[in-house]
Amino acid sequence: MARPGHQWDSVVDMSILSAEGIEFLISGEEKVPISSLNQHTICLYFSANWCRPCKTFTPQLAQLYKTLRSIGRKLDIIFVSFDRDEDSFKEHYKCMPWLAVPFNLNIRRRLCDMFQVNCIPSLIPLGSNGGSVEEDVVGLIEDYGIDAFPFTRERTEELQALDNAKRLRGSLEDLLVYGQRDYVIAADGEKVQVSELFGKTVGLFFGAHWCPPSRVFTTQLAEAYNELNIIQNRRFEIVFVSTDRDQDEFDINISSMPWLAIPYEDKARQVLSRIFSVKGIPALIILGPDGKTLSTNARAMISSYGAKAFPFTESRATEVEEALKNEGDRLPQQVNDPKHEHQLKLDTAKAYLCDSCNRQGRFWVFTCDECDFDLHPTCIEENIK
Repeated sequence: MARPGHQWDSVVDMSILSAEGIEFLISGEEKVPISSLNQHTICLYFSANWCRPCKTFTPQLAQLYKTLRSIGRKLDIIFVSFDRDEDSFKEHYKCMPWLAVPFNLNIRRRLCDMFQVNCIPSLIPLGSNGGSVEEDVVGLIEDYGIDAFPFTRERTEELQALDNAKRLRGSLEDLLVYGQRDYVIAADGEKVQVSELFGKTVGLFFGAHWCPPSRVFTTQLAEAYNELNIIQNRRFEIVFVSTDRDQDEFDINISSMPWLAIPYEDKARQVLSRIFSVKGIPALIILGPDGKTLSTNARAMISSYGAKAFPFTESRATEVEEALKNEGDRLPQQVNDPKHEHQLKLDTAKAYLCDSCNRQGRFWVFTCDECDFDLHPTCIEENIK
């Protein structure tokens, strides 16, 4: 069965394929001469049936392809197989609504070398001279979907400029409202209007339950969040941006969180990750009361200083560091305390449990080099060496 209409109105030089010995392409069970191809945007799609990321991306690409063609956009895709044999190639090609290069290991190798394809899936647009318009645009499509078309550098720059404008404009509405949704949710499912966050310092917390560092940081963040909101009465809120693998995992994750979240099914999760260039988790972005970005590295500040670092700007982190240094300078370097038989030395720790008052401590601590014994500086009785 042939793929739907290939009547194209703008010429793309396909001699690049002819030069590699490709005389025709496959469209279902039919052969399509290279010389008949006249298309505005043509992409080479490198993929394989054995590749898990390919199996995830191919249906997404197929939907994008069908949608674009249904609204009259001039696009075609040519599949270049990375499959190990022809049977696997045929099985993989069944799910594709576009053209394909006949299965040939040598041709594939030469095309891969020509376009520097080092991983799959890879989607390479061709220019009017047969050259590459843009490097691999799989990531571009994953980020922007149909808006990425026609996959040119100009379109990429335009989309990135729109993202930058959203980030720099400082509008919670621009960032958190998506489509018809103008709310975020609490752990119990309650909807909270985004407008209720206006005027607050807001943290965007990117994390997932499957990620151990994310679970550890959730505990640290919750401690700071509760101290700021319950003890210090600050206007501070967090919105969780999930990278959990499914809805059930998301539900488990937010059940332990005292803050708000973007709904799991909402594409705003991916949009926010893209706008703030979040490459790893956990990550914490801080937006000021005016909506402008205060910090893109608040995770490190929370981990090091907890609530002391609020509102988590670089200048505040510097102030906290200086204050802690001054505090340490005022403390003795060694003490003898009747609660312990060994001499105690001044040290720093991100977290510890005081053996006198049994309360959590952090920053400065008097500790024993010979055994596991720690005291808050405030729990030391004056017997200083």
